[in-house]
Amino acid sequence: MRQGFGLRFKFILYLICVHLLFAGVAVYLLSQHRIWLLAVEAVFICSLAVGIKLIRNLFGTIELLNTGAQFIQDSDFTSRFREVGQPEIDRLVQVYNRMADHLREERARMQEQNYFLEKIVAASPSGILILDFDGRIAIINPAAERMLAQTTGQIVNKQLQELPAPFAQTLAELPVGEACVMPLLGRRRVKCRRSQFLDRGFTRDFILMEELTEELRQAEKTAYEKVIRVMSHEVNNSVGSANSLLHSCLHYAGQIGAEDRTDFETALQVVIGRTNQLSGFMRNFADVFRLPPPQLQPCPLQELLETISVLFKAECQSRGIVLRLEVQEPLGSVWLDRGQLEQVFVNVLKNAVEAVGENGTITIRLCRQAGQKCVIIEDSGCGISPAVRANLFTPFYSTKGNGQGIGLTLVQEILDAHGFEFSLESAPGKTTQFTIYFDSSKS
Repeated sequence: MRQGFGLRFKFILYLICVHLLFAGVAVYLLSQHRIWLLAVEAVFICSLAVGIKLIRNLFGTIELLNTGAQFIQDSDFTSRFREVGQPEIDRLVQVYNRMADHLREERARMQEQNYFLEKIVAASPSGILILDFDGRIAIINPAAERMLAQTTGQIVNKQLQELPAPFAQTLAELPVGEACVMPLLGRRRVKCRRSQFLDRGFTRDFILMEELTEELRQAEKTAYEKVIRVMSHEVNNSVGSANSLLHSCLHYAGQIGAEDRTDFETALQVVIGRTNQLSGFMRNFADVFRLPPPQLQPCPLQELLETISVLFKAECQSRGIVLRLEVQEPLGSVWLDRGQLEQVFVNVLKNAVEAVGENGTITIRLCRQAGQKCVIIEDSGCGISPAVRANLFTPFYSTKGNGQGIGLTLVQEILDAHGFEFSLESAPGKTTQFTIYFDSSKS
C-alpha cells in the first residue's frame, strides 16, 4: 500500500511539474507572442487529458491489486473481478479469479473433511485423546469420556498424569508407536496406542483407546466352556472306570495276607480319594460356566453383609484382623439372587483375608457413588502389582500355589449375569478396594 501511494505521489508530482512548466511558457507567450498562446493552450489541454486518463488507468490497476490483496488477507474468496477490456489487466483479473475459485473450493473441501472427521471422532467407539504441543489434552471424544469416567471440562487442558484414571501414569509414559492393554472397571480392558501427526510443521501426539469388546469376552468364554466340557468328559469317564476297578480290588483284600492287607487297603483308599478330588476339581471348573440364571428377589444388602461377616468373624479373630461393617448410607433392598451374591461376597472376603494375612483391617462399606448404590470391600493387605492385576479375572490364573484360578472368574460370571458393574482398585503397598455397583433401575 505504501509503495502504491509513493508511485502515485511521484507520478502526480511529475505531472504538476510538467504542467507548471507549460503554465510558465503560457505566461511568457501571453506577454511576448500571444499568437502562440492558443497553440500552447491546446497542447496543455491535450496533455492534461492524456495525463488524467493514464493516471486513472494506472492507479485503477493498483487499486485492483490492493483490493485483491485485501480479499486474500480477509480470506474472502467469494468476490470476483470483471474484465475491463485492457489485455494486461484482464489477464491479471483472470489469474486472480481462477486462484480465488481454487482457494474457495479447497476451503470448502477442507471444511467438509474437517466436519466429516469431527463426526467420525465423535461417533467412534474408540476413545481418542488429542494433545497440544505442550502435551496437554486438547480434544477428547465421548467414548474417551466414558472410559475415563470424566467430562470434557474435567479433562481438557490437563496433562495425562493428572487424569484420575488408575492407568493415567502408564498412559503418560506410553512410548510413541507402541500399544499396551490396561484394565478399566472390573473385567474391562482397554488397548491404548500412542501415535503422532503433523500440525503446522510440528508433531502432536494422540492416543487411541480401544475397549476389548463384550463379543471378544464371550468368544473366550465359549472357548473355555468347550475345553472344560471336553476335559470334564474325559476325566469323569476315566475316574468313573478307575474307581469302579479300585472298589472291585478292595473286595479282594480278604484274600491277601494280614501283614499286607492294611497297606493294600490304604493304598487303594488313597488312590480312590485322589480320583474323587480330581473329579471334584473338574466339577468346580464346570460349575463356573453352568451357572443358572439368577432368581431375582428383593434382598436387604445390610442384612446380607452382616450374615456374611459372621462367617468370617472367627477366622479374622484368630488372625488378629479387624473386620468392620460401615454403613455410610442405608441402601435398603436390591433385586438379586441371594445365594449367588453370597458366593460373591464369600470369595471376595476370602481373598481379602488371605491378602491381609495377620494383624490388619478389612472394611465392608455401604455407600453411594455417582448416585449408584455400591458395596466396597477394602483390605489393608500389601496391594496388587499391575502385572497380577491385569490377569486377575482370567480363568485358571492364580497367584496361590494350590489355587485353581476360578474364584474371581465365578465372581465375574455372577455379577455379569446380574448386570452389576464392579471394579478392583489396588497398587503395591496400598489398600485394595473391590467395589460392586448396583444398578438403581433394579433396586
